[in-house]
Amino acid sequence: MRIKRNAPVKLHRFTDYFKGFEKVGAVRALFGNKTEKVLSRLKVEFFSSRFGYMGVSDLDGHLLVSTHHLKNSDLRTLYLDVVHELHHVKQFMDGKKLFIDRFEYVDQPTEVEAYKATVKEAKRMHMSNKEIIEYLAVEWNTPEQQKRLVRKMGLS
Repeated sequence: MRIKRNAPVKLHRFTDYFKGFEKVGAVRALFGNKTEKVLSRLKVEFFSSRFGYMGVSDLDGHLLVSTHHLKNSDLRTLYLDVVHELHHVKQFMDGKKLFIDRFEYVDQPTEVEAYKATVKEAKRMHMSNKEIIEYLAVEWNTPEQQKRLVRKMGLS
């Protein structure tokens, strides 16, 4: 068997797969009058893994999306995840470092900022605190980290 190494990553246009985000108030608040331009230039890399959801490349700012997540998650979760990750795209565009080694995930300044905006959007959608807390739960957070994140988001 031969394994091909360092195969080029296939990038797709965000707007070919994620429709209507240029009209979302939370997204327009991020990018302003450049929203259509930013989203039309944004690239997406799909990956096949049961672990992980979505992320942003700290190398070039493109979106990374798990096909497993797309196939198995409800639309509300996917919507909020895209809104969350678009905050990271904006942070990347602004020159912010997305990952700082000395911080745990729930304490990363970029994560806290993106989660606060995502929680605001979830509340706009009339999600209950319980639903938002469930949305915030990820398997890599310990119970203490999860509690810390919930507190940081002003949820009980």
